[in-house]
Amino acid sequence: MQWEIVIGLEVHAQLSTRSKIFSGASTAYGAVPNTQACVIDLALPGVLPVLNRGAVERAIKLGLSVGAKINSPSIFARKNYFYPDLPKGYQISQFELPIVQGGHIRIQVDGAEKIIHLTRAHLEEDAGKSLHEDFHGMSGIDLNRAGTPLLEIVSEPDMRSSAEAVAYAKTLHSLVRWIGICDGNMQEGSFRCDANISVRPQGAEKLGTRCEIKNLNSFRFLEKAIDFETRRQIEILEDGGIIRQETRLYDANKDETRTMRTKEDANDYRYFPDPDLLPLEIPQTWINQLKATLPELPEMRRNRYVTEFGLSTYDAGVLTSTRELADYFESTVKQLPTQAKLCANWIMGEITGQLNKDGIEVVGCPIKPMQLATLLSRISDGTISGKAAKAVFENMWQGELDQDVDAIIEAKGLKQISDDGAIERLVEEVLAANAQQVVDYRNGKEKAFNSLIGQIMKATQGKANPAQVNAILKKKLIR
Repeated sequence: MQWEIVIGLEVHAQLSTRSKIFSGASTAYGAVPNTQACVIDLALPGVLPVLNRGAVERAIKLGLSVGAKINSPSIFARKNYFYPDLPKGYQISQFELPIVQGGHIRIQVDGAEKIIHLTRAHLEEDAGKSLHEDFHGMSGIDLNRAGTPLLEIVSEPDMRSSAEAVAYAKTLHSLVRWIGICDGNMQEGSFRCDANISVRPQGAEKLGTRCEIKNLNSFRFLEKAIDFETRRQIEILEDGGIIRQETRLYDANKDETRTMRTKEDANDYRYFPDPDLLPLEIPQTWINQLKATLPELPEMRRNRYVTEFGLSTYDAGVLTSTRELADYFESTVKQLPTQAKLCANWIMGEITGQLNKDGIEVVGCPIKPMQLATLLSRISDGTISGKAAKAVFENMWQGELDQDVDAIIEAKGLKQISDDGAIERLVEEVLAANAQQVVDYRNGKEKAFNSLIGQIMKATQGKANPAQVNAILKKKLIR
C-alpha cells in the first residue's frame, strides 16, 4: 500500500524581551538555578500577573509578517496540569481567542514553492526545568525559565515529508530572527519544535491517528525524528496494528522515538479564562505603528533580488536566509551594481564557506563589504584573475597588509597580464615551439587547443588574462 505522511508543527519561539511575560524577572540565559524566579514566577499567594507589553508587540509583528489576523480582544486562559516544574499548577496560555489567527509561510523544496498555512500563534509562559543528571535518586527543579515569554506558532497539517517540515522550520526560524522577535538559539531552547505526525493511505481524506514528538531542538533531529516515526507507524499499520495517540520523545543517541505519555485532549487541560488578566484589546493604531517598524521581509527581498539584480530564485533564497547575510550582500553590491551575480557567487561561496569553517557569524566577518567589493572590482576590471583573487582573499582573511587589496596584489605579484602586445608575443613563442600541436589543431583535434592554452598560461605563471589568450590564440591559428 502507498502511504501519505501528514505533518503539522508547533513551534515555541522564546520572545526577545529582557523580562518575563508576567513579571519583571530577567530572561537572561545561563544564570545560577532559581536566581531568576521572583514571587510571581513562584506563584506565592496573593501575587498578580502583569502582562509584558514587549511580548505583545512581538506577537503582533509575527502576525503582520505572515499575513494573519490580529485578534482584538484576545483572551488569556489557564491550562491546568500538574508537573513539578509548574509552580502554579497551571500555565497561563491562550485558547479560544489567540492573539494571532491564520496566516501562511512560503517554503521552497526542490525548486518548487509551497504555502504552509498557519492555524494560530498564541502567547504563553514557559515552565521551569526538571534536572536529573546531577542528582542521585532525586530530581532538582530550576524555575529560572518559569514565566519566560513564548509565542507558540501552530501550522496546519500541510506538510507531506520531513524535507518540507525542515524547510518550514528553517523559514520560520529565519523570519523570527529577521524581524527581531526571537534570537533563534536552538541550543539554549529559544526555538523548539513539536511535530505532529500521522500517516494515511494515499488518496484518503480522513487523517490518521497522530503522535506528537516533543522538544526537537535542531533541524537535523526534526528530520530524523519524522523519518523514524513515519517508518514506525507504517510498519505497525502494515502488520495489522493500530496507532495510539500519544506524546513521544526522540532519542538522538538511538535515533528512535519512544513513548512519553498518552496524548491529552483539550478537555483534559480544563481551559478557562484567567480571572487575573483582562481581555487584551489591541487598537488598530497600535497595529499600524508596529507595521511601520517592520523591515523589508525575506520574501519581498527575494523577489527584489530576482527582479532588480537578475539573480536566480535559488541564489536569492540563499542570500536572504538571514537578515545579516542579506545586508552584507546589499552593502557589497551597492559598490558594484553591475556585478550582482559576481557578488552573490563570492558571498555564497568563499565568504559563507570560510565563515562556516571558522564557526563565526557574518556580523563577525573579518572582510567587510567594501573590502570584498574592492577585490571583486579587480576581477571585473581585469587586474587579477579569479584564481589570483582567491589567493588575495585568503591573505585578506588572515588580516595581512591591513587587508589592502592592491597592496596584497602587488606584494604577491598577482597582477594579471592584460597587454595585448605582450600576450601576442607569448602566443607566437608557444606556437613556434609546438608546431606539431598547431598542425593537430588545424586537422580537427580540439584537445591540441587546450594544450596550447596550458603552455601559454604556464609560461606566464598563470598571470595572462585567459579571455585575451583564448581570443589571440584562435586568431593566430586561423590559416
